[in-house]
Amino acid sequence: MDTTIKILIADDHAIVREGLKQIVAEESDMVVSGEAANVNELFELLAKEKWTIVVLDINMPGKSGLEALKDMKVRYPKIPVLILSMFSEEQYGIRALKAGASGYLKKVSAPTELVKAIKTIVSGRKYINQSLAEKLAEIVEENKKKIPHENLSDREYQIMCLIALGKTAEEIGGELSISVHTVYSYRNRIFEKMNLKSNVELTQYAIQNKLIEL
Repeated sequence: MDTTIKILIADDHAIVREGLKQIVAEESDMVVSGEAANVNELFELLAKEKWTIVVLDINMPGKSGLEALKDMKVRYPKIPVLILSMFSEEQYGIRALKAGASGYLKKVSAPTELVKAIKTIVSGRKYINQSLAEKLAEIVEENKKKIPHENLSDREYQIMCLIALGKTAEEIGGELSISVHTVYSYRNRIFEKMNLKSNVELTQYAIQNKLIEL
């Protein structure tokens, strides 16, 4: 029986995929058998072959990694997913786990932690670092009322962070493959849900709650 861990990597940057492949190449029981540069390619490969694990970038073009993850959990619930992200655990870790991820790893930690994360998840356990574990413990312990940004959808939260980073509607639209009009619609919903009136107020909120890294 073949016990090789068959990995599918989904990341829109070819250089990142190549770097991950090089890390995995040193392991005799792992192989990267597929690469996807967008969500459509991801689901094409999922339909064609059987995979042990998917390593999924959270910031994919068009449909986000979190949205893709939720679709995967409906269509391929048995395939574990390790979310790879440039964002801190505090920003997206909780949302990723709630959406069904089996682990969350920052890209800067991949060279030292990727192999361990994959083996941990394939063995049936979750992979989270100490920072995220402590955050989860705080949430369970406090069981506090939802703070404003936790009422946002994943897409609304993503756009809120981009606005707080100073991105224009045109830049956000280009990055997410949506129209400027759609960006403004999301922004208005964010303002309404969070009782905010301007981008300045939104940015101040994001900084105070450590939702962006300056």
